Amino acid sequence: MSRSEQPSRRTVLTAAMAAATVVAGSTAPAVAADAHRGHGGAHHGQADAARPVDYRAWTTYTDWRGGAFRGTRAVAGARPALEIAAPAGTTDYTDPHTGTTARWEYATWTGPVHRLAVPATEAIASWNANTPAGTWLQVELRGTYSDGSDTPWYVMGRWAAGDQDIRRTSVDDQSDGRSTVWTDTFAVDDPASGLRLASYRLRLTLYRRPGTALSPAVWRAGVMGSDIPDRFTVPASAPGGVARELAVPRYSQEIHAGQYPQYDNGGEAWCSPTSSQMIIEYWGGRLTPEQLSWVDPSYADPQVCHAARSTYDYQYAGCGNWPFNAAYAATFEDLRGVVTRLTSLTDLETLIEAGIPAITSQSFLKTELTGAGYGTSGHLMTVIGFTAGGDVIANDPASPGDDAVRRVYARREFENIWLRTKRYNAAGQVASGSGGVCYLYFPAHPAPQQCRALAAVGVR
Repeated sequence: MSRSEQPSRRTVLTAAMAAATVVAGSTAPAVAADAHRGHGGAHHGQADAARPVDYRAWTTYTDWRGGAFRGTRAVAGARPALEIAAPAGTTDYTDPHTGTTARWEYATWTGPVHRLAVPATEAIASWNANTPAGTWLQVELRGTYSDGSDTPWYVMGRWAAGDQDIRRTSVDDQSDGRSTVWTDTFAVDDPASGLRLASYRLRLTLYRRPGTALSPAVWRAGVMGSDIPDRFTVPASAPGGVARELAVPRYSQEIHAGQYPQYDNGGEAWCSPTSSQMIIEYWGGRLTPEQLSWVDPSYADPQVCHAARSTYDYQYAGCGNWPFNAAYAATFEDLRGVVTRLTSLTDLETLIEAGIPAITSQSFLKTELTGAGYGTSGHLMTVIGFTAGGDVIANDPASPGDDAVRRVYARREFENIWLRTKRYNAAGQVASGSGGVCYLYFPAHPAPQQCRALAAVGVR
């Protein structure tokens, strides 16, 4: 995301939604279109009453077997996956960003109905997969409203790890007049009406070049549904005594300003992929010289350029698509990526204590975060620890150089700008906040303490 207070495409949409919501007196947020955006509930929909979120993921062989196969199959093993068994048919796809039409074999998996423990105003899908050259996948969601009527099948993303076959993309202009997909987020149009998403199904379509034996392998597919109350301020959490700082690499987006402007006008807008790359490398993920060979050798930290290219959403025209960042992280061996929402800094302390850093999304005025030195309509940074007094230690990519990335931010200021759903922008207008969105990247086989920490924040 950009550091500036200039509105992004997603922010403009959010501002319109926020204004409409305030007039209507809504008690649920319209944060779906925010500049760069997730909340995790219980794996099987058993949400804590204090956690207005339901996160459900399909990851195991049994999970995959519980869906409906049409040309797909579940594959057992250390990392169970969904793959193409025999194509269900062929189809032509015209890439809207290249104009190229190509024929693809496809197969589908449709998940079982999941009834949300928290009827939701928003839902975000995220996934982890391998897409060899010549393959890609599409993720769709269809829901049932609280009044018993159904949504259409909404495309939540068309994705490939590379960009040689298709251009990974979100899909605009999806609405039934009651809900809309804003880039990567399903949102009920009028939460004040009381309408909610009561249940949903996921559909995964796997594509490959005709006549080949290739297949995507999907390891994880999940959806976060949430109903976060509208709020300009949030209750303060008490410091939990977690005085720990994780050794997360420090990268600045600003040193990439002007580089590869085809990816969201260059590095000044690369907070999301820069933050992703920091945590990927914390967990040991490394890019090979071959993978980085396309980057100008005079550029420092070429892996950040690669992350920007690998997360770029050609429809959104930016690198801040939340699920695309999580999917990129999971392309590294033995890593998983999830988009979720957390409810307090206590949740982040639980994760940090277990050695798990997090990427948080927030918007704020220059005066609202002491020491930042900038204001932003949407920005990602990496929380790497807490001081003895409970303040937040962050790797903030909006820094002039790698050596300036480490920051300490006041606990109360940070918690409020991250968790709120409403704020006033520099023009004094009501705009949205992310409501606690974060990315969590963690090992495919977490240690017991890490499993407990993830479960405590609703991710399994």
